[in-house]
Amino acid sequence: MTTATSRHSGRGISPVFLGIVAVMAVTGWAVWTEFSASTGLAVFLFVTSAWVVSLCLHEYAHARTALHSGDISIGTKGYLTLNPLAYTHALLSIVLPVLFVIMGGIGLPGGAVFIERNRIHGRWKHSLISAAGPLTNVLFAVVCTAPFWLDALDGVPPVFQYALGFLALLQVSAAILNFLPVPGLDGYGVIEPWLSYKIRRQVEPFAPFGLIAVFGLLWIPEVNGLFFDAVDAILRGLGVETGFPGCGLDYYRFWQGTPESCPA
Repeated sequence: MTTATSRHSGRGISPVFLGIVAVMAVTGWAVWTEFSASTGLAVFLFVTSAWVVSLCLHEYAHARTALHSGDISIGTKGYLTLNPLAYTHALLSIVLPVLFVIMGGIGLPGGAVFIERNRIHGRWKHSLISAAGPLTNVLFAVVCTAPFWLDALDGVPPVFQYALGFLALLQVSAAILNFLPVPGLDGYGVIEPWLSYKIRRQVEPFAPFGLIAVFGLLWIPEVNGLFFDAVDAILRGLGVETGFPGCGLDYYRFWQGTPESCPA
């Protein structure tokens, strides 16, 4: 009875998440129809809400995979409700990733759900739990770019295309960064079960600083250039024209005014 309760509690979708989805839908419609006094503000709200939705789905994927791998405590922690406020640290999971988008147009990963790893047996399960989050970003990127690689852009307003391009950039950059084998990021979580106990103990103290180190490296112009060259190559492979994500970022930063180089 206790096990069943643990597995099935906390499953309903949070009103907070539904509210964010509603904002995404309404502002997406406003961008599409240009039904807004400020197109840039509509793009900002659409991309930000969609980005938060993707963050929630990222953490949900970790939690759902952990639940099916043996951590039945997940349900009682509220992770399966998709409520961003239920995650380990709202600041790390939601606020900082949004700030990274505003500051640098980078989809940096946030915090993670707390998983009781001792309940899970099998290295493949541990690796899959860590991989589930960034794989969600990959799927989100595929969905965002579908109109591009399906050649279905007829009738899609240019500004909406820009917004989708920028949102896809965030998803691709988040997936790449998450898969880096850096302590504290999901990429390291994928390989960690396969490392020796000695190496894991030596690396463990550096885990809290992994995200900070990655963010610092991205401020180095040469590293930043190589990183965005890789992101751009992937986006072009998905049919997104060079310049579309940049125009999306320009519209996203509505406080700088309407970009003249990106026709609406």
